[in-house]
Amino acid sequence: MSETLSPRAVFQKLLDGITERRFAELAELYAEDAVVETVFAPVGPRRFEGRAALKERFAEIAANLPVQLTATNVVIRETDDPEVVVTEWNYQVHHRVTGRDFEVANIQVLQVRDGLIVSSRDFHDHLALAVAGGDLPQLVAALDGK
Repeated sequence: MSETLSPRAVFQKLLDGITERRFAELAELYAEDAVVETVFAPVGPRRFEGRAALKERFAEIAANLPVQLTATNVVIRETDDPEVVVTEWNYQVHHRVTGRDFEVANIQVLQVRDGLIVSSRDFHDHLALAVAGGDLPQLVAALDGK
């Protein structure tokens, strides 16, 4: 019999999968009806519903991610709700196109039930990624609808 992973362990598997670029495996950490909100995403959808949508999203990220991410200063806070953890960490980022190295702060609130993520609210510094990648003009144009 396999053991059900705790919310803490599920977050760690998620973070390891991202930093090791194992994006094809990440959707399996989510429940079939999971909801993920990328609260500070400046453009595009901010809400993804269902494992299938997340699988597509992770495939898109894998195909277009020009950075190498290393997680540092990881803090996992357990809450009064045994299904919920609040996580904080930094990414040390190396941008492969621009050659820039920088740091990005992150916070994520995960609800994990029966070893699967059922909801996630993700607070990443998308603006820092755009600036370091030289993508700020494209971001401004997208925000202006041009």
